[in-house]
Amino acid sequence: MGIMKEKTKESIALKRKEKVKELFKDLGSKVYESLDNGYYPEIEFHSRSVKNIVYDSNLKQYVLGSKMVKRDAQNIKHIRAFTQLCWLAYFANKLLAEGRTSTLRDVYYSSQAYSVDFSDQNESDEIITDLEVILERAREDFNIYPEERSAIFGDLTIEYTVPGYEGRRLNLASHPDGYLIGPSLSTAEFIDTSAKMVIAVEKGGLFTRFVEEKVHERFKALIVDTSGQPPRSTRYMLRRLNQELGLPVFILTDGDVYGEHIAMVIIQGSANAAHLRELTVPNGKWIGVWGSDLIKYKLPTEPMTEADIKRTKELLLDPRYSSGIWRKELNVFLKIKKKSELEAFAKYGLTAIVDKYLPEKLKWAKSE
Repeated sequence: MGIMKEKTKESIALKRKEKVKELFKDLGSKVYESLDNGYYPEIEFHSRSVKNIVYDSNLKQYVLGSKMVKRDAQNIKHIRAFTQLCWLAYFANKLLAEGRTSTLRDVYYSSQAYSVDFSDQNESDEIITDLEVILERAREDFNIYPEERSAIFGDLTIEYTVPGYEGRRLNLASHPDGYLIGPSLSTAEFIDTSAKMVIAVEKGGLFTRFVEEKVHERFKALIVDTSGQPPRSTRYMLRRLNQELGLPVFILTDGDVYGEHIAMVIIQGSANAAHLRELTVPNGKWIGVWGSDLIKYKLPTEPMTEADIKRTKELLLDPRYSSGIWRKELNVFLKIKKKSELEAFAKYGLTAIVDKYLPEKLKWAKSE
């Protein structure tokens, strides 16, 4: 294994947390300053309305436009949302100060202890997203996480930065089931690795197969189970592996339009996260399963449903799918009206996907 970088006195993760703390301090200072000067405090930020989400061809992702919205304590219609937002900022800042984490569900229930009125968790989640827009930081940066988890396996030594575990090191190939990508892992420092690439797979079953077949050794790869559409902490981890270690990211999904969209979200992001910039891997490669692979490899298939066809036509109108392999394969799916799964390669034996398909697709990806 080779050392990837010199250890800095202050870790990247710690610097990020300190920056977020400064943002909270600035936000609170503006509210207090308004009150001290006899003004009603207000908070202005970019609108998340559908009409204000635009595609940036330079960044190759959706971003928020110029339209702004305001939460004004003077406006009776804004009082509820304004106070919810202020409480959430207080709660998140407290999490950072105490080195604790919270799930989205925890936030909703914690609010009740402070008599903050959220009608349901959806309303609570919306306010959390507003705070992301205001701070221009993902909720994970202020220690709020969803409950979904995916996993990673391979030769990567990490060093924890979370309180109580600082300095402890772990190699991610030391457990055959892989390690969950949660708060402690996504904020850990990368120490060293022999990996030359990252292979992200949609299915947990295939992830296990890849571990059993020693894909991490045969292809010198880190293997990531995205668990379907990957949680944002997983997308952030994929970006870190790509940006910090220079590892190319290859994405393997089911042979359907939903699998294609999973790959697209990893590479170019989603409309729902248009206010964030650090969740994409712009140079990632979708290596299949393509619609054309269903034909080439004579895979077992199922007919596409009307919902599948409708979704395909919707994606054809999306600017992210306007050219290249993305558009070509959508048209193939629409033409053959069939879909398949990664497990379909088992028709040729349990290891066929590792022995034949994966080498061929990696060869293609590296030549592009």
